[in-house]
Amino acid sequence: MVKKDNDLKAELELQQKRQQALLGGGEKRIEAQHKKGKLTARERISKLVDAGSFQEFDMFKVHNCNDFGMEKEKYPGDGVVTGSAKIDGRTVFLYAQDFTVVGGSLSRTQAEKICKVMDMAVKAGVPVIGLNDSGGARIQEGIDALAGYGEIFYRNVMASGVVPQITAILGPCAGGAVYSPAIQDFILMTRENSYMFITGPKVVKEIIHEDVTTDALGGAAVHTQKSGVSHFVANTEEDALKTIRTILSYLPQNNRSKPPYQQPKDKPDRACPVLRTFMPDNVKKPYEVRDVIKEIVDDGIFFETAKDFGKSIVTGFCRINGFTVGIVANQPSYMAGVLDIDSSTKGARFVRTCDAFNVPLLVFEDVPGFMPGTHQEHGGIIRHGAKLLYAFAEATVPKLTIILRKAYGGAYIVMNSRHLRADYVFAWPEAEIAVMGAKGAAEIVFRKDSKDAKDVNKFMAQKELEYQKEFSHPYRAAEKGYIDAVIDPAETRKVVISCFETLQGKQDALPWKKHGNIPL
Repeated sequence: MVKKDNDLKAELELQQKRQQALLGGGEKRIEAQHKKGKLTARERISKLVDAGSFQEFDMFKVHNCNDFGMEKEKYPGDGVVTGSAKIDGRTVFLYAQDFTVVGGSLSRTQAEKICKVMDMAVKAGVPVIGLNDSGGARIQEGIDALAGYGEIFYRNVMASGVVPQITAILGPCAGGAVYSPAIQDFILMTRENSYMFITGPKVVKEIIHEDVTTDALGGAAVHTQKSGVSHFVANTEEDALKTIRTILSYLPQNNRSKPPYQQPKDKPDRACPVLRTFMPDNVKKPYEVRDVIKEIVDDGIFFETAKDFGKSIVTGFCRINGFTVGIVANQPSYMAGVLDIDSSTKGARFVRTCDAFNVPLLVFEDVPGFMPGTHQEHGGIIRHGAKLLYAFAEATVPKLTIILRKAYGGAYIVMNSRHLRADYVFAWPEAEIAVMGAKGAAEIVFRKDSKDAKDVNKFMAQKELEYQKEFSHPYRAAEKGYIDAVIDPAETRKVVISCFETLQGKQDALPWKKHGNIPL
């Protein structure tokens, strides 16, 4: 009888402690969180993962700081909820910072909990997801909080390219805290409540006397359109959590496994006759490359990444005959598809992400060259353009290029050409593979001859046509073996599927090295 009473007492104590932990910073702070339009840490986890799959760790862990009155501010879990769960039946590890507990600030204890989850994710070979909502380092703990950030950063680096790392910024993320998301594979922000910056508006005003709002300094629009730090922006937290699930659906569990296969509804032998008439007659006229992509991929579904940054290049995931494929495409409808600093960096990052996680690459090329001008040159277009070149050359996954129209100069080489170890390169009949466009080339080649012409304009127009006839087509490149074939645009989907099937067993290796020295 005594034993039964003790069992009941122990069970009651456990329930009470669990209830206390589930309340985080208390009902008033939860209410304040909701008034801001934000979910709590546990609500976010519940909406993200498969129902009933979350297994929590360290629910009762508390901090050990007794300075500045912190001995009175001890809450079970210490401002972060950590554990494992399943998303679409696949295991993940995750942590969600709890803003209701000391503003979600990072203590040594919180860092230990996050590091534990990351270590377990790497050992198990599964993705790790962070839901960030924190005021930054817990100032009362001083160097201990900073040490905690350092431990997290180190694990981000060690996990990079080993397991997928995804972070959603669902509130503030400032100071040193921003570097953990920055190291990870994908960052999401919400349009309203999330922001990231190294130094806040008050410090900016104090140090450099610049007045700036929180949103203008580090809001979602800034980081998705200007800095390129964030890859996605969501209207609501629920949308952000759905986006995380979508990202994971295209990625493998780790760098030793392949992305998940989905039984296709689309037919592998489906022709795309609309593509025969898709290309404008005028080579200077733009078109929407996403329409080409959607015509070729399974069911027209294309999941774009970093949509609002570096817009002259389009990147994203799709499925082709049920298999995940990464798309990199020049965008003629934005600055004629020219490569600039932002698009080069964006493309390089995406290519390296796909290569790290065994995602084959499909490139749609229509590029007139690199963006000219002092702004680009002084900003380092040479260095940034070299990143894209480096990424394609280094990638060992199956790589396929379709030249749709223009393929000029160094940009032709950079966009996954045969010279950078592309496995297959095809061209549509309208493709132009040359050092530059016919007009510019004629002006250089025949400049001296034009001085003796009676009608210079007529002479140059004739020479432009001659150059165009000689070089502005894909057959010279085909004759030299730089492309594998000129294909009917309607056959593009069938050709792509056939090639990727052929390359399923591809094995490629790089020379031994500690690591390369990419031009960062």
